[in-house]
Amino acid sequence: MILRNTFFSIVALFFTACNNDDNSNNVDSQSSKYPTLSGENPLIVAHRGASGYLPEHTIASYAKAIELGADFIEPDLVMTSDGVLVVRHEPMLSGTTNVADIPAFASKKTTKNIDGAMIEDWFVSDFTLLEIKQLKAKQAFIERPQQFNNLYEVPTFAEVIALAKEKSAQLGKTIGIYPETKHPSFHEVLNLNISDKLLEELTIAGWNSATSPVYVQSFEVSNLQYIRSKSSVKIIQLLSCYDVALNGDLIFDVPNGEIISNGQPYDWYLQGDNRNFSFFTTDEGLDFVKTYANGIGPWKPFIISYKGTDANNDGFADDMNADGKINDADKEAITPTDLITKAHSRGLQVHAYTFRNESRRLLSNYHNNPIAEYQAFYQLGLDGLFTDFTDTAVTAR
Repeated sequence: MILRNTFFSIVALFFTACNNDDNSNNVDSQSSKYPTLSGENPLIVAHRGASGYLPEHTIASYAKAIELGADFIEPDLVMTSDGVLVVRHEPMLSGTTNVADIPAFASKKTTKNIDGAMIEDWFVSDFTLLEIKQLKAKQAFIERPQQFNNLYEVPTFAEVIALAKEKSAQLGKTIGIYPETKHPSFHEVLNLNISDKLLEELTIAGWNSATSPVYVQSFEVSNLQYIRSKSSVKIIQLLSCYDVALNGDLIFDVPNGEIISNGQPYDWYLQGDNRNFSFFTTDEGLDFVKTYANGIGPWKPFIISYKGTDANNDGFADDMNADGKINDADKEAITPTDLITKAHSRGLQVHAYTFRNESRRLLSNYHNNPIAEYQAFYQLGLDGLFTDFTDTAVTAR
């Protein structure tokens, strides 16, 4: 488990966060008041675009995020049956498109193994690009605006790159891309070589180099090592875990039937490697990451975890705010870990995910103020973050 950093006082941190109004929004030209690795402002990555406002992974969503001040836009990559990279959060389609409403595609519903879990859905890998283009995107979260559903098509990776270049020229500043190869092992079994196709598209764009405005990310390891062997493009190793215990410890052991990759890289599981994502928080693990990547992308609790209250000893967190629901708003942040410091000492960047504005996703320490959460992480020297609400992240910075 990650060592706790006793240097910080979490109370003082939140006090500072809530009262710091000196915000700098120009990541390209101004030095940072935060202890980032580069000395520059933390990067703001639009998570699936402006997904807090518009259906995720659409050209409209990416364009909105750029308008709101994003430094990078994040396209999650999956592949069609005819080998085209398109942008969806998962290989499955029902959660983010209207595929279930199209009778012609009813027969395409099937069950596939996604990282150890059998999932019934419609899968991008069973559709041609022409068929994918018949779908329309929808908002993935019920509490977010639904009036933009069924308006926007699913874009290709090439179309997202073209948008970033177009907006960069219009704005006179570089808008980067931050693609994630989704479930590489799943695609490779289907003879869909997602890593090679990514490198091909970056080469066509002239963005396959260390100086390109590109970060490539994945929860798996082998594909990132493969990409490093072929390219000098910037790479980020993503880190995940299954859950957070009542005392704030991260849980990596995954119950039977759950998706295995939440606890460990799925390619390692397939190889018989028992290490889980906690390995990457150790000195040995960070040294290992350094051999192929430029940094790590941890889930937020790897940096600031949280604890729950269990006054009735039933093993579950109590409903502290008495709203009838138990969620992050009932939890309390604990002392930050030293993960950022350890990564920085090795020249590794740290980009955390995912920051969101909704009350149920904000710990009690933040008092329903998302800016306080951003600034708590900024103060620790976070080099970048993924957000569904670009404008809030920019304001906080």
